[in-house]
Amino acid sequence: MNTTLTDFILPLLNIIFLDLILAGDNAIVIGLAARNLRGDTQKKAILLGTGGAIILRIIATILVVWLLKVPWLLLFGGLLLILIAYKLLTGENNEEAGDIQAGGTLWAAVRTIIVADAAMGLDNVIAIAGAANHNITLVIVGLLISVPIVVWGSTLFIKLINRYPWIIYIGSAVLGYTASTMITGEKKLEPFFGQHPVLHVLFIVLVIAGILAAGHWKRHLDHKKIPHSGTSG
Repeated sequence: MNTTLTDFILPLLNIIFLDLILAGDNAIVIGLAARNLRGDTQKKAILLGTGGAIILRIIATILVVWLLKVPWLLLFGGLLLILIAYKLLTGENNEEAGDIQAGGTLWAAVRTIIVADAAMGLDNVIAIAGAANHNITLVIVGLLISVPIVVWGSTLFIKLINRYPWIIYIGSAVLGYTASTMITGEKKLEPFFGQHPVLHVLFIVLVIAGILAAGHWKRHLDHKKIPHSGTSG
């Protein structure tokens, strides 16, 4: 039971949590794309668009899981994930969601949801591929659980994050952990980290601390700028 818990359930919870943390933008996209439709048509657009997005996301994540076996790509994926964790903390990812056109018909809205989700889903795909540790079943189960939660509970989850900003810090820390384990798991670097367990742990701690410190500092700077713009006029 212990091996089942550590090898499957804990990574699965990690995948669900990461997807929920990173999917705020995608939930906004779904709402914006279907906002001009009425009642049942709107529900249909959300259901079909999300279904298409899930299928596309599963295919993309499986491809990335396979690609991460190529030498040096784990390192590249880990570095990209560090950037994503930082952007999550500073709120830079949210700017991408502002440009979504509302669909006038059912299929126009469905197309918008799928295309926009594919364009904005890179962070989720890399994070989930890293957290899954080459386990395709984890990828599929994690996405099948988390994406419907995002669709139906998106507004609730966004409100929760706005009310408790520390959730974002936990999300960034989890992303930092996933990124650093991807880098230390890189085959070309494994002998180095494998022979020095203290360095391995120290690297993970430094990556997480670096992301949180840099992100917090940027948030603090942005927060300080707001009053100045108000008083200058």
